[in-house]
Amino acid sequence: MEFVINGRNLEISDRFREYATEKLDKIEQLGDKVQRVDAKITKELSARMADTSLTVELTVLCRGPVVRAEASAADKFAAFDLAYNKLLERLRRARDRRKIHHGRHTPVAVREATADLEPASTGQPLYLETRADEVEPTAAASAPADAYESPNDLPAGDSPVLIRRKVFSGASMTLDDAVDNMELVGHDFYLFVDSATGAPSVVYRRQAWTYGVITLDAKCAEGTEEPREEVLAYRATEAVASA
Repeated sequence: MEFVINGRNLEISDRFREYATEKLDKIEQLGDKVQRVDAKITKELSARMADTSLTVELTVLCRGPVVRAEASAADKFAAFDLAYNKLLERLRRARDRRKIHHGRHTPVAVREATADLEPASTGQPLYLETRADEVEPTAAASAPADAYESPNDLPAGDSPVLIRRKVFSGASMTLDDAVDNMELVGHDFYLFVDSATGAPSVVYRRQAWTYGVITLDAKCAEGTEEPREEVLAYRATEAVASA
């Protein structure tokens, strides 16, 4: 397994490198044949962001989908621990999904899965209470650290507005798998090609633990079909198969 660590606006000390390397065993145990782990540490030079001046981004490249976590703190060790704990949780989630796909089609009963949970507070909506515990990064904040260069890095011309294009492979997958992959990388949206329709689509997180998906349909653009809406159940096919 390859481990790559680099810093932006700061040097990586041997002590921090050793500290991060000691954590790799747990990642390799939870991951599915981990090939590489990338760690990026970015220091924000603005004095107004002293409490979150250090950002650690961890990315695991393995046989399955990419798993990613990011966190910020005033100290790079604290930021690493926060990102590392998020990463382990997402790796466990991916491992549980693999167990179901490999033949264990009997989901855990809701009563059993929620037996140790505290009752939800009735003083405020559940999604507000959840966000108070852990605020997920927005789509812009969760972008890779190298997505933004110096303000002086302007394209040809004198426009102050930058548009940075990144091209990725259009992976074909089901809507359920797209939701899983979005949660594993910690983003608020995820682009994919719907294997059921062959159409480019984007799934995104909504409030109250629900999701939305937008699909581009050439037939609608041509006028041969009308735009439509539908409500789908997550993993409905697996639930029927296990019944």
